[in-house]
Amino acid sequence: MYTRHNIGFMVVDRLTEKYGLINEDSEIDARIARGEIGGRLVLAAKPLSYMNRSGDPVGEIAQSYSISNEDMVVIHDDIDLDYARIKIKEKGGDGGHNGLKSLIGALGTNVFTRVRMGVGRPAADGGVIDHVLGDFDAIEKDVLEQFLSRAVEAVIATLCVGAKEAMNRFNRKP
Repeated sequence: MYTRHNIGFMVVDRLTEKYGLINEDSEIDARIARGEIGGRLVLAAKPLSYMNRSGDPVGEIAQSYSISNEDMVVIHDDIDLDYARIKIKEKGGDGGHNGLKSLIGALGTNVFTRVRMGVGRPAADGGVIDHVLGDFDAIEKDVLEQFLSRAVEAVIATLCVGAKEAMNRFNRKP
C-alpha cells in the first residue's frame, strides 16, 4: 500500500528502476541497491524498520559502506510543505519528524541533505497519523506521478550538480 508516509520509498523505487540499480543481499535491516547515477556510484536504501527507528539501519549502512553523512541524500515526507512541493535542505533539525529524529540520533549529526516532499497537513478534523498513513485522495492521485517524477529529478540534480544548485532549481514554488 502506498501512502503519503512512504512517498520517499516511491522515489527510491523509481530511481532504482530508471537507473537499473542492482539489489544486493545484506544483513542490515534495509533493502539496498547499488549502481550508478550520472556517473556517480550510489547506494539506494530503504530501511525496513519502523519509521521512528529508521536511523539504526541507516547508521549501520553508513558504517558498513563507509558513507559520510555529507554524502547522504535522505528523501522523506513533510507535512509542513504543501502537497507536491519539493524542498532541498542541507542540514537542520527534525521538525517533529520521528524518522529524522532517529536518523540524527544514529548519525550523531544533523548535517545531511534532505529532499523534503510535501504531503500537506490534515484537514482540521483529521489527525496527523491518519493523514500520513492514509491513502492519497483523488486530487493528489491526479498529480502524484508528476510529483514523483519531479522528486526523482531533484534527487538526480542533488547527486550530480550538488545540493546548492539543486536548491536553486527545485526550492521555488512551482
